[in-house]
Amino acid sequence: MIRLLTLCIVVTLNGMLQAENWPGWRGPRGDGSSNETNVPIEWDVPSGKNVAWKIAVGGEGHSSPIVWGNRVFLTSCDETTTERKLACFDLQTGETIWERPVFKGQLETIHALNSRASGTPVTDGKHIFVAFMRTSGKMIPAPNVGSPRDITSGEMVVAAYDMEGERQWMVSPGDFVSAHGFSSCPVLFEDVVIVNGDHDGDSYVVALEKQTGKERWRYKRVYGIRSYGTPLIRQAAGRTQMVFSGSKRIISLDPKTGAVHWFVEGPTEQMVASMVFDGQKFYMNCGYPDYFVAAIWPNGSGDVTDSRTAWITPKARSYVPSPVVVGRYLIVADDRGTANCFDTQTGDRLWQERLGSGFHGSLIHANGLVYLIARDGATSIVRPGDKFNRIAENIIGEPISASPAISDGRLLIRTEESLICLRNDTGEINGQ
Repeated sequence: MIRLLTLCIVVTLNGMLQAENWPGWRGPRGDGSSNETNVPIEWDVPSGKNVAWKIAVGGEGHSSPIVWGNRVFLTSCDETTTERKLACFDLQTGETIWERPVFKGQLETIHALNSRASGTPVTDGKHIFVAFMRTSGKMIPAPNVGSPRDITSGEMVVAAYDMEGERQWMVSPGDFVSAHGFSSCPVLFEDVVIVNGDHDGDSYVVALEKQTGKERWRYKRVYGIRSYGTPLIRQAAGRTQMVFSGSKRIISLDPKTGAVHWFVEGPTEQMVASMVFDGQKFYMNCGYPDYFVAAIWPNGSGDVTDSRTAWITPKARSYVPSPVVVGRYLIVADDRGTANCFDTQTGDRLWQERLGSGFHGSLIHANGLVYLIARDGATSIVRPGDKFNRIAENIIGEPISASPAISDGRLLIRTEESLICLRNDTGEINGQ
């Protein structure tokens, strides 16, 4: 009996140690990685297999769910009431704990593949930070488009809520104009929340104090071109670097001050995907109108376009989904529905496979496996390697544009209509 009790305690403690919060865009490290080992690899949502719960989300949005402890947070836009909202759900049951309107106002013009709640929130366990676009009520000619049309002008809105849903502050750090609409995910660093304001105007990156919303620093972007990359913060080459692509540049800033470490010109105009880092190089995929995958060394200063680009290839037409790096393999999904695996050392493409109708959500990985969820809800789980190795295919049955989240052995997926929680019924360790 004592031996059995000891075993139960050890198993329970191991599960607790493995569990991670998923506090913001692309998880605890901002790169789609999870340290958990009990994430489900098999499910069938229409039949209910390994579905812990499924709830209707009151509103539309492409933002991803985030998790802290036993709470799930999600933003949405109710197009009937024109409210932009933040909601809190119970991770175990899906029950709504609270829902708060952030503001109410005119619906902004957007790209057909965007939403009015595409910015994933972020939390430090004390506050939740959200970002939306609020219109000015004026229509203006759309800049930087092929076909002339009028769009809504407006401003970025950033707000902070405590864990019980009480607003702490709300500020408007700058204008925002884009024919594609808004999608900016706040990131946290020390005592500030940082938001990328790339748009078709006077673009900026701004750091706001978490406690007050007061501006700490602002970096004015050289080019005013819409892009939607979320910054990735890493210790690299002996300094803290905040690296992201967009507005005709890949750039590294000091998140403490906004000062520039280095930048790479191009390689294209507009970028959406976030970058990843393997401890040696940063990797990016982009973009529009030209498509590239590139690896960049993290040292150097100023313009390092020619000196610090390790390799660059046009062999993946990826624009929206962000990649993952697992060991020496960089996995890139493209908007057309193919998955690509690159050797991080050489830039050689090792394989390419068509896995779905198209990818909008970004990739995640756990326990050595990469999860690729296509726009039509078809999911492929792949083990990275020199050869293509798909170990599972699963059905969700609803269209998906958001990226998934992992916490406490649960896989959270936002569809166009629902929030779904998947969990192993058996509790077996996957991938062994």
